Amino acid sequence: MGKYELINSADPGDVLLAGVEEGQTPRQQDESVKLVATKPPKSSWIATASAAGAGSMPSTTVRSPRLASLDVFRGITVALMIIVDDAGGFWSAINHSPWNGVTIADFVMPFFLFIVGVSLALTYKKISNRVTATWAALCRALKLFIMGLVLQGGFFHGVHSLTFGVDLYNIRLMGVLQRIAIAYLLVTLSEIWLRNDNIVVDSGYSLMKRYRLQLLVGCILTTVYLVLLYGLFVPDWQYQVPSEGYMLKSYIVKCGIRGDTSPACNAAGMIDRTILGVQHLYKRPVYGRTKQCSINSPYDGPLPPDAPSWCEAPFDPEGLMSTIMAIVTCLVGLLFGHVIVHFKDHKDRIFQLTVPSFWLLALAFCLDFFGMHMNKALYTVSYTCITAGASGLLFAGIYMLVDVYGYRKLTYAMEWMGKHSLMIYVLVACNIMPIFIQGFYWKEPRNNLVSLTSHLT
Repeated sequence: MGKYELINSADPGDVLLAGVEEGQTPRQQDESVKLVATKPPKSSWIATASAAGAGSMPSTTVRSPRLASLDVFRGITVALMIIVDDAGGFWSAINHSPWNGVTIADFVMPFFLFIVGVSLALTYKKISNRVTATWAALCRALKLFIMGLVLQGGFFHGVHSLTFGVDLYNIRLMGVLQRIAIAYLLVTLSEIWLRNDNIVVDSGYSLMKRYRLQLLVGCILTTVYLVLLYGLFVPDWQYQVPSEGYMLKSYIVKCGIRGDTSPACNAAGMIDRTILGVQHLYKRPVYGRTKQCSINSPYDGPLPPDAPSWCEAPFDPEGLMSTIMAIVTCLVGLLFGHVIVHFKDHKDRIFQLTVPSFWLLALAFCLDFFGMHMNKALYTVSYTCITAGASGLLFAGIYMLVDVYGYRKLTYAMEWMGKHSLMIYVLVACNIMPIFIQGFYWKEPRNNLVSLTSHLT
C-alpha cells in the first residue's frame, strides 16, 4: 500500500502552475496564491513516496489533489518538445504537419495548455479574496507574455549570427509563451469568477452544473471562432519579402472568398495581418513545406517553378484567432482538473477522465470526416477535440501508473523535467544554450565549439 507525503511549493516562473494543498484555510490559500505571483520558490511540486509494495493497489481514498502525475505529464511534454525541435527536420513523421492533419509534434502545445488548466483547478480550489487573486493572475500573465516577447520576438536573432537586439518594426508579437499567458489569464478569471461553490459535486452531471458558466464560456469561444473562420470575407492581399541586395519583392495573393481554410485565404491569417501587421508575424510558416511550396516536401526546400504567390508569406501559428481555441483547450484541462478536486476515489477519477476523452476523440474524427479538418496552424475545432481527448487519456494513464500504482522510479526523469520545464524550455527550445556555446570562439565567430564538433564528427 503506497503512502504519499506531499510537500507544498510552487514555481511562479514555470509555464505550468502549481496548486495549493487540500485542507488549508481560505486565508492560507489566498496567501498561497499571492506567493505564486510574487516570490519564486526553488522548486515545483515535490511528492515523496514510500511504497511498501510497488505495483499493489493503494487505498482508493486520495487525501490530496497534489499529483506527481501532473509533473510527469509535463516532463513528457517537455521531452517531446525537445525531440521534435531536434529531430523534426530530419524525420517528417514527428515534425509539424505542413497544413491539414496531425503528427506527434502537433500535440505538444495542446498538452501544455491542458496541463495549465488542470493545474489551475488545483491552485484556485478555494479563494477568499477574488480581487487579490485576479491581480496576482494578471501580473503573472504579464510577466510570462513579456518573457515570450524577449525570447521569441527577435531579441536573439539566431544561433548563426551571434547578434542580439530587438528590431521593433519586425518584432514577432505572438508566440508559445504569449499564447500560454493569454490562455492562463482568461481561464484563471473564469475559475475565479465563474463557478457556483454552493453545488455539491457527487456525479458528472453535478460537476457540469457547478461549472456550467465555464462550459458556456467554452461554447461561446468556439462559436465565435467558427463564425470568424467560416463567415469572414477574405479579400486579395499583398506582402513583400527581401530579395537580392536591399530590394523588396512584392507578391499579390488572390482570394476574394469566404470560409476558406487554405494557407492563402483563411480568416485567421487575415485577422493577424490586419491587427498585428504582416511584419510582426512568423517568417517561416509551416506551409512552406507543402508540395506547392517545396520540391522536397514534406521537408523544407527550394520553391517549385510554379509555386503560388503565398508560399513566402508570413503566417503566425500562434496567431490571435487560433488562440481562441487554445483557450478552449485550457478550459478543457480546467474541467478535467475539477475531476481531481471533487472526486477522491481512484476509480471515479479514472472514469470521469476517460469517458469525456473518448467522446472528444470520437467528435474529432467525425468533424474531420465531414470536412472540418484537423489543422494545428488554424487550431480548428476538430484539432482541439483530438488533442484534448488525447491529453485526457494520457493524463489518466499517467495518473494510474504514478499516483495509483506508485511506479515513481520509472518516471523520475520525466518528473524532474516537469519540475524545471520553463528552465529547459528557455535553454533548449529558445536556443539560449546553443547561442551561449557558440558565443565562445577563436579569433573568428565561425571557429566555435559547435563548428569544431561538426568537423570532428
